Amino acid sequence: MDVIKSKIKSALNYIITFFRWVALAGITGCVGGFIGAVFHKSVEFATEIRALDDFMIFLLPLGGLFIAMLYKRYNMSENTGTNHIIDSMRTEDKVPAVIAPLIFVSTVITHLFGGSAGREGAALQLGGGIGSQIGRIFHLDDKDTNVIVMCGMSGVFSALFGTPLTATMFAMGVISIGITYYSTFVPCLVSSIAAYVISLHFGIKPFRYVLSSVPELSLNSIFYTVLLSALCALLSIVFCVTMRRTEALYEKIKNQYVRILTGGIIVVVLTLIVGTRDYNGIGMDVIEKAMNGDTKPAAFLLKIIFTALTIGAGYKGGEIVPTFFIGSTFGCLFGAAVGINPGFCAAIGLVSLFCGVVNAPIAAIILSIEVFGSDGLLLFAIASSVSYMLSGYYGLYRSQKIVYSKLKTEFININAK
Repeated sequence: MDVIKSKIKSALNYIITFFRWVALAGITGCVGGFIGAVFHKSVEFATEIRALDDFMIFLLPLGGLFIAMLYKRYNMSENTGTNHIIDSMRTEDKVPAVIAPLIFVSTVITHLFGGSAGREGAALQLGGGIGSQIGRIFHLDDKDTNVIVMCGMSGVFSALFGTPLTATMFAMGVISIGITYYSTFVPCLVSSIAAYVISLHFGIKPFRYVLSSVPELSLNSIFYTVLLSALCALLSIVFCVTMRRTEALYEKIKNQYVRILTGGIIVVVLTLIVGTRDYNGIGMDVIEKAMNGDTKPAAFLLKIIFTALTIGAGYKGGEIVPTFFIGSTFGCLFGAAVGINPGFCAAIGLVSLFCGVVNAPIAAIILSIEVFGSDGLLLFAIASSVSYMLSGYYGLYRSQKIVYSKLKTEFININAK
């Protein structure tokens, strides 16, 4: 009798926990989806305004001063960002409530005046802030708060990119490399799906591309996929190191107002020198051209420089969409050089560079399916695995823990370089 009671109690515990997390994650996803949709529309509107008047780029330094003033006003370090969200998962530090509105406003300002940045950094910080606030409202303990923060991250990421499965696996695996928090699978998936549905309701188009041609699996296609993904792994290291070194150079300017003003002026001057606005803002149009086999030889290198100069100075946004830009343009260039379909190589470059900078191979493989479809899945899997292994212990997020070695089953527990 006692054994039966114990089993019933255990079954009830699973059922109650399941519905509890479905409810909490559903709420988080709905809130994240709504805020993510508003944020997406705001960035889109800011980009459209900038495109109407080339003079907007000259206001970038003033926009930077306003961002610095906002962070100073609310006693937030200009370095507070995605790393702070990741750190909060391992410590007792709470995500400040003000981080969500700050990153929302400052990212829109960055895009309005032509800073080179993405939006996923804002997505992770918005989501983390939303999740943390919901945790406070429902009086969750520290471990459950960590889960709800991950739900917030996956929800807003899903809303912005329209990739719910990628968002789920990204949130589960990006914090500690070598460990996937499967206990968060149901909550993160529910949050991602809820946010995705909300974003569709608001007319947010998912991040999708139809490839004109996908090569058959052969020794030739495998060889070129391995070669391209190996080069992208090297490029991911270059990108991460450039971001770190540029930030370190900026930090020699102690006054944050002078620092961000200087960065804004440099980006403006560089924009005038290159004579195009391709490297300001997100650059989705350039990514789309690369998918169609059209790119400029120096596009990937210039995007690295523009992004490092923008983010390093203190402007807000993210590095994932710039990674898509860099990977797709480099892949397109590679394809044209070796005689393989440039559009497909652009897709391989996008996925493998994403994998290299975030150290999330499963999320990268799922990204390839959600964005490009299942054709060529094995080639995308090969690209992700090669890039993951050869990119070493570098990453965009310095708070990311590399828990297990990429070379053997060995516990190393180091921070990403």
